[in-house]
Amino acid sequence: MKPLRARAVLLVPDGVGIGAAPDAALYGDQDAHSVLHCAEAVGGLTLPVLESLGLSALLGQPKGTARVRRGAFYGKMHPSSPGKDTITGHWEMMGLVLDRPFPTFPQGIPSELLEEIRRKTGQEFLGGYPSSGTAILDALGETHLRTGKPIVYTSADSVLQIAAHVDILPVEALHALCSQVRAISAPWRIARVIARPFVGSPGAFRRTKDRKDFSLPPPERTFLDDLASAAIPVASVGKICDIFSGRGISLSLPAENNREVCGRILELMDSFPYGLVFANLNDFDTLYGHRRDPRGYGAALEEFDDSLARLLGRLRDRDFLLLCSDHGCDPTYPGTDHTRESVPLIVYSPSAPGSSCLGVRQTLADVAATLAEFFSVPWKGAGTSFLSDLGIPAPCG
Repeated sequence: MKPLRARAVLLVPDGVGIGAAPDAALYGDQDAHSVLHCAEAVGGLTLPVLESLGLSALLGQPKGTARVRRGAFYGKMHPSSPGKDTITGHWEMMGLVLDRPFPTFPQGIPSELLEEIRRKTGQEFLGGYPSSGTAILDALGETHLRTGKPIVYTSADSVLQIAAHVDILPVEALHALCSQVRAISAPWRIARVIARPFVGSPGAFRRTKDRKDFSLPPPERTFLDDLASAAIPVASVGKICDIFSGRGISLSLPAENNREVCGRILELMDSFPYGLVFANLNDFDTLYGHRRDPRGYGAALEEFDDSLARLLGRLRDRDFLLLCSDHGCDPTYPGTDHTRESVPLIVYSPSAPGSSCLGVRQTLADVAATLAEFFSVPWKGAGTSFLSDLGIPAPCG
């Protein structure tokens, strides 16, 4: 039988967790709960679409289950890879479960790595310590303008970030420098080298939209590679392409914020008739979670809920929507790090005859296994498909 031209949409609201994972105490996150703590901090959230898809039940509000719409399914997913960073979560969703976390540098970037970068690039740097991106511009931006030395820093994530004013180092030159540093730092297994261009003057510096992530390539095949081998197109929105170093991506659409991501997805509903739409919504994490801003985090959730209503209205009968986060980033928790949390699994198919709970899944790789069955692509990786629980067949004619 010939496969029909099926379409799936995978949304990743970055940093939206729903309670401490079973091993959260190992990370100091045993009391984390991104969504619930945000709701408590702001006096409640208005999320009618997400609630109709099962969010109320996931938050321990049994009465919410009565309002779950037909075609909606909900569950909870525990991360099985160690660590709590963006790349780890996304790779696990695509079936690549890691056996060790990426390194972080709470004491600063190792001096031997900085020296190797300086020697091989011929470039002197400022900084080298952990900092937020805005704070380090306030601290070192004026010196950078005077000396011409780029600013290098890290954070709670496995990252090495390089910031430069566009008048000192144009965007293309900064990207080239970060690409070079990516190759130099590969043996250290740093998850991402991030270019951070900025503009403005002392006291009024601001980062531009030309950020670029240079990620460590996946060490093994992911489900995206299998889709490419099966000639099934993948359209990525936001930083998905960077997270997978472009592997398995047919079309990459950049987006500066959640609003642009949602706009791009709606455009794809008209122009992308077949394959996987894979999108990351980063504002929850970058703008509000790390900055411990529950009000902004809550407003972003409500705006996303409104966009989700428009997206559901554009799905075709055989379309398949999955929503799953990569980790938590509790905006009320101490510090500025991600939080080790379980994440929501929300599934919607207009053709599904009912609705139910998908239970607790033991790995995010169940997403890859389910999409593989949906697209009729052989899958030998991690995870267990839950497609049969939805009461819809794989889309074969």
